[in-house]
Amino acid sequence: MSAKRVEEYLKVEHLCKTFGSGEARSEVLRDISLDVARGEFIAIIGHSGCGKSTLLNIVAGLTEATSGYVFLEGREVHQPGPDRAVVFQNHSLLPWLTVYDNVRLAVDKIFRATKTSAERHEWTLRNLELVHMTSAMKKRPGEISGGMKQRVGIARALAMSPKVLLLDEPFGALDALTRAHLQEQVMQIHADLGNTVLMITHDVDEAVLLSDRIVMMTNGPAAQIGELHTVPLARPRNRLELIADASYIASRGKVLEFLHRKSHYVEAA
Repeated sequence: MSAKRVEEYLKVEHLCKTFGSGEARSEVLRDISLDVARGEFIAIIGHSGCGKSTLLNIVAGLTEATSGYVFLEGREVHQPGPDRAVVFQNHSLLPWLTVYDNVRLAVDKIFRATKTSAERHEWTLRNLELVHMTSAMKKRPGEISGGMKQRVGIARALAMSPKVLLLDEPFGALDALTRAHLQEQVMQIHADLGNTVLMITHDVDEAVLLSDRIVMMTNGPAAQIGELHTVPLARPRNRLELIADASYIASRGKVLEFLHRKSHYVEAA
């Protein structure tokens, strides 16, 4: 990828974030700079308290940076917008609405002026199909599993047609089998749509499996980007085939080694 292409898409420039003042002042992030290419999948990993979620929230416009900038396609962004959709670990679905209506609500908000009602209906169905949830679209959140709720949250985010999809540990509360299944779906969606993704994770294997590059954060306070690792694995990727793949093993080892250097324990292993 060319430097020009990266620079013209998502750019984080000298970002700093401090909370509080005086003796209560806490510097969370210090001088974070990162260029992300269109269609790139970035995983951000580090120990608890290193500011991963704060960084994601600043990119999303949910938290204001103390200094520094975020640019998307050359335009500075500092507040929430439909061009950056967030999926949190907590699905945040409205419990009184059906699966369909939870997604349709976002579609209506974004596309009411540009799509007819019929087009918005088809677009809602299209995004539920992407996460294999059309069969449960009449159910309410209380009637479906945690993994299914996360699928709906992903469908709702995708339905906004964001330029950047922001995932804040979206599978962290799920069991291992459900997590693996959703990882496969996210890989397939990324292959189909070519969307740009920033994902926070504590899971080393997840970071290597899903991402093009891994951003490794130093421990807080005043966390920085310690290392950037490019994952040298071709797509599409098969989880079982990668178990014995030398490049996969080397990438996993590099991230684990970084995390070991930064702490006496490794949360992500």
